[in-house]
Amino acid sequence: MSNAKSILAKGQVIDDKYTVIFFLKKGSYAESYRVIDKEKKTKLLKLFSFSKLTRTQFDKNDDVLEIEILKTLKHPNIVNLKDSGNILLDNQKYAYAILDFISGETLADKMKREQTFTQDEAKDIVLGVLNGLNYLHKQENPIIHNDITNLNVMLDLSGQITIPKIIDFGYARFLSQSNKDFQKEGLNPFYTSNETFNKVFSVQSDIFSVGALYYHLLVGLPPWFVELSKFKSDAIKLEDVVLKEREKPLKVVGSDSKIDANTFNIIAKALQPDAENRFKNVKEFIQAVNGEIEVENPILEKSIAQSQTLKSVKKGEGFKSIAGMQGLKDTIKLDVIDALNEKEKYAEYGLTIPNGMLLYGPPGCGKTFFAEKMAEEIGFNFYQIKPSDIQSKWVNASQENIKNLFEEARKNAPSIIFIDELDALVPNRDNSSVNHMNTSAVNEFLAQMNNSGDEGVFIIGATNRPNSIDPAILRAGRLDKHMYLPPPDYEARELMFKLYLEKRPTDIGLDYAALSKATENYVSSDIKFLCDEASRMALKTKSRISKQILLQTIEANKPSISLSELNSYNAIKAKMEGKQSNSNERPKIGFKNK
Repeated sequence: MSNAKSILAKGQVIDDKYTVIFFLKKGSYAESYRVIDKEKKTKLLKLFSFSKLTRTQFDKNDDVLEIEILKTLKHPNIVNLKDSGNILLDNQKYAYAILDFISGETLADKMKREQTFTQDEAKDIVLGVLNGLNYLHKQENPIIHNDITNLNVMLDLSGQITIPKIIDFGYARFLSQSNKDFQKEGLNPFYTSNETFNKVFSVQSDIFSVGALYYHLLVGLPPWFVELSKFKSDAIKLEDVVLKEREKPLKVVGSDSKIDANTFNIIAKALQPDAENRFKNVKEFIQAVNGEIEVENPILEKSIAQSQTLKSVKKGEGFKSIAGMQGLKDTIKLDVIDALNEKEKYAEYGLTIPNGMLLYGPPGCGKTFFAEKMAEEIGFNFYQIKPSDIQSKWVNASQENIKNLFEEARKNAPSIIFIDELDALVPNRDNSSVNHMNTSAVNEFLAQMNNSGDEGVFIIGATNRPNSIDPAILRAGRLDKHMYLPPPDYEARELMFKLYLEKRPTDIGLDYAALSKATENYVSSDIKFLCDEASRMALKTKSRISKQILLQTIEANKPSISLSELNSYNAIKAKMEGKQSNSNERPKIGFKNK
């Protein structure tokens, strides 16, 4: 009667009505077969093992919930139940459901071959699924499917038009049911909404799943994809990793993605982590896909506050941690700190906090470090931004992200917005290689900067390429102050060696002055690297870090910035200050030993 692969055998008759043709697949609690009825019509039989079903899969009358739900449904985008019943096999109780056979394949099978779909193909599939869900949600007692994935959508190919059909209602629930009666184990985490991880299901849960399906169809991977193989034995850790990934802005992976700006906005809205920010219902989702309503870009709805920018005001030593740069610190104290603490006095002279400053100089000279210490010094909220955090390939999206960033900073004022690699965000618009999208981003940035100081937002831009920044950004009323950060001078280098080596096993009486003398034109990051390399060498020989080891390390590692590059930066500095270049003059810079 049975074999190792399946409960039912080929030719076996069920309830004197259905003859098994062949076994299809086996699940955790059910098996599927192709059968024929007495009229020789092909059907699908799903056989449920009572002993393997969880209590959440029965209704209050102890009937199989999936079958009872299917009995109430009839829609062209939903698999159709024809018959059902209970049988005994080898003294074991089973329930069966007879479903219309769908001549076609699952969406997952088609995706294995084609990887991604055109925008029109994906739209047709998604609309079919949404129409089916709309029917489910409109029932007198609404039904939530809870498991919309590419595995649970069949493509009916029997007619001239492909018809998507929702199948497998194993996780479906009536909305009126308690959340306690919900089995989440076995759900695909990439299609599962945030709240469903906590066994909370709703209309918005299904909306999230369709958003994930839409993205998967167009990109070839689910949104916020992580490698599952690392978490086979730890479902909780997997959920935590997936939820952490979703704190990041939704991005398109792959240069050949077929998502246009409007479609991306629709998908991003459906995939909002907070259910309240998704489409209110499936009908609204359908209207958006059909172009009947416009969806604004929701990309930064969560990302500014959660993922990459806002840092709480830190307790630290502020400028005490920095040696040198006295002119820069004096400027900050006069123009920012005192202006904030003595507003009335400054107002008498018609002065407010300046809009911002530009920190420029060779790579590795501590521009980011200075910005962080400045935030500590004055107690401002600190936003650290890279161009990749707010740039987008979509039309108008970068402008929207810039607008959202400034609105968030104003809301949490007083704030510092620190933008690293500013030249990449606001390149010179006169450069023929700058496209229209970047031009629009520069315009938006300029508009948002106007009067930002009056609203408690101070902007610090950092760059290694000041000549590539749009000149309009550097004019008065925007980035008013231009401060050059050169490689550290003799005193600063000596203090850096002390700072980086003070907690390591060094020789007593280490000659820091000699180390400083040997590292002229080395930038701050070079000094840190030399200390680390010398420490590794000492560890290998199980000795203390000596002057000899450090000098050998210095000899083996030349400065990362060449003398010609330093001279070019001095020339840029002279030009920005309206002076003649003098490469021998360099302001002091460094980090003070704590």
